Amino acid sequence: MFMTDDRVLYFDNHATTCVDPRVMEAMLPYFTAEYANPGSVNHPFGRHVAEQVAVAQGEIAKSLGGIADEIVFTSGATESNNLALFGTCLHPRQQRRRVVSLTTEHRAILDPLIRLERLGFEVIRVPVEQSTSERAGLVDLERLAGHIDESVALVSIMLANNEIGVIQDLASIAKLCRQHGCWFHSDATQGVGKVPIAVDDLDVDLLSFSAHKFYGPKGIGGLYVRNRERRIRLDQQMIGGGHQQNRRSGTLNVPGIIGMAKALELSVGDMPSEAVTIMKMRDRFWDRLHSAIPDLVLNGPPLNAVDMRLHDNLNCQFPGVEGQSLMLRTPSLACSSGSACTSANPEPSHVLKGIGCNDDQARSSLRFGFGRFNTIDEVDEGAEMLIEAYASLS
Repeated sequence: MFMTDDRVLYFDNHATTCVDPRVMEAMLPYFTAEYANPGSVNHPFGRHVAEQVAVAQGEIAKSLGGIADEIVFTSGATESNNLALFGTCLHPRQQRRRVVSLTTEHRAILDPLIRLERLGFEVIRVPVEQSTSERAGLVDLERLAGHIDESVALVSIMLANNEIGVIQDLASIAKLCRQHGCWFHSDATQGVGKVPIAVDDLDVDLLSFSAHKFYGPKGIGGLYVRNRERRIRLDQQMIGGGHQQNRRSGTLNVPGIIGMAKALELSVGDMPSEAVTIMKMRDRFWDRLHSAIPDLVLNGPPLNAVDMRLHDNLNCQFPGVEGQSLMLRTPSLACSSGSACTSANPEPSHVLKGIGCNDDQARSSLRFGFGRFNTIDEVDEGAEMLIEAYASLS
């Protein structure tokens, strides 16, 4: 993979993925020949594009186990999360004033929660299992249940963590929500396209996702909004035109929508075989590193806990060395020391601290995300780079 004039090994697929060439091919006509506004239904050019958007919407919904009018198009998962949280909690009919989430959520959840607090809501941030447990990062259901009652408007818990890859038991959490009549939202940004998702099996009311996490374009995402047994009413956050059933105004990003639908189709179709291939690369990378650095520490659930951890995720501590220093010594290897959205923040990862790591442990950690376009040769080359860099620093 060539990110600049020099070859870069890209192991940062949690931050973003490159657009699959098949996705780009599907998008191209909608920049040129099929450029009409889908809102311009008074002429055939606009109607034709609107029909193609409707097809894509149906395909996306089918991939998630929903129906077409349950998909709201957004600019990405951050906007989807904002719409889910503010849209439910600030709706005029919403009388409940408590929200429940986790300490280890993405900032796209935690920051809106801070604003809800300022607006008078009580926000409960539930701790997760600590690093000493094989369930590190998971929320204890009994502990969570103790915070959910008839005063709760919304529970928001991510499907898969963007730093340590832990996968939450959403179906069991949904049961707790149903018992007390509160809405259940999940930021599924890291899970969509990687793990099987059926919204009815998970029993979620709202689910956020973003195309650039599964080989689609940036700037397009979606929010699943249940519209069947339980009809979710959202307070509009984008106003001006009444688009998308008054749930999110604005001219639709047609190339992005077409690209997202194609990317999700490919990811869901290739998921079983692709997961095995990527997991083998991830495990090989860990084995190479661990054999040369015996004190290497895994953050999060065990790698063989396939139901609890994303197949593409590896997060580990390099004892005695700062992760940032390792990255400086390996400029041809792209990885991260935390979420891309907080990379400019000098504070240690709140996710790692949330599972019990101290500041030194958190700062010595790096996250690796493997993907569709990585190869075994790259894995071996990247491992050797890190081993040599670690030896030079330790």
